[in-house]
Amino acid sequence: MVTVNIGMLHYILDHVYGAFVHRTKITPPFFSRGWGGTKLELLERLISQLFPEVEGQNWPPSLIQPIWRTVWETQNACLREGVFRTPCDEQLLSALPPESHNARVAFLVPKDVPPQKMACVVHLAGTGDHTFERRLRLGGPLLKQNIATMVLESPFYGQRRPMLQRGAKLLCVSDLLLLGRATIEEARSLLYWLDSEAGFGKMGVCGLSMGGVHAAMVGSLHPTPVATLPFLSPHSAVVAFCEGILKHATAWEALREDLAAKEAAMTLEEVRERMRNVLSLTDVTRFPIPKNPNAIIFVAATDDGYIPKHSVLELQKAWPGSEVRWVTGGHVSSFLLHNNEFRKAIVDGLNRLEWKESSL
Repeated sequence: MVTVNIGMLHYILDHVYGAFVHRTKITPPFFSRGWGGTKLELLERLISQLFPEVEGQNWPPSLIQPIWRTVWETQNACLREGVFRTPCDEQLLSALPPESHNARVAFLVPKDVPPQKMACVVHLAGTGDHTFERRLRLGGPLLKQNIATMVLESPFYGQRRPMLQRGAKLLCVSDLLLLGRATIEEARSLLYWLDSEAGFGKMGVCGLSMGGVHAAMVGSLHPTPVATLPFLSPHSAVVAFCEGILKHATAWEALREDLAAKEAAMTLEEVRERMRNVLSLTDVTRFPIPKNPNAIIFVAATDDGYIPKHSVLELQKAWPGSEVRWVTGGHVSSFLLHNNEFRKAIVDGLNRLEWKESSL
């Protein structure tokens, strides 16, 4: 009985936090400027082309050339920040806001260890994670195990945020798809750089919540085995925006009015169905199984108010051989309290990979 009550408290905490952040007037809701017009049509077409991925399709990606500066350096570790032009093609580049054209990364590495004897994990941003700090704190303790951390600042976030956007509240539905598509391209290029230029012996990709969805997509599309580590993540953005707490943070009336300007008047329920159809493009179960399913570890929360259990289990079912680990808590409390479990999943996922032959 006590366990049930504690679980319910975690679940309630998610809803209280969601109500404070998403139902107050502190910031505007998501998609207050509508669907995104022709940009949405472009993104729907481009994302459809991602799957099913043909062997070797769109590989290798554009080779990036980051410009690095050292932030700090100790006897045992070094933190650098890099800037590079997003490798997105001209269609995506023209759709991205100018502020998002240059990507930023933080790179935390152990010193005096050859790259071929190290692993590196690319950490992708969850909703509202505008800075490097949280993900660097997650990865920092792994330096002792010769695991480096590469943190990508997402398009539309941090210094890449459009001038008119308030916080994480994207202005158009097309921005959500664009953020995801650009993040995938940038993360794939970072993995390619870590492999071909930096020479790391093993690689992985992880993320929390939205970042976990993107990590799953990147791991799916990578042509060689990488550790794929989605944390507190749904199988699709449909779960977050149409079923979960974020449905209360969505400007449904603005979306209805935007459609009404082009089509016949629609009910709010029809608008929600349109949203489901658009966001079905983010359904990771439609993506290929990563090359080493044994190195896929999902970490999910038992009482998550944002991500229901069925969504996590759909991904596990779609990717046979993957593992789900459950932590006791909700979305918010697990985000705060279970970093050690996330780190253990990273270590275990990497340990299930073979070292590159050049590392032996």
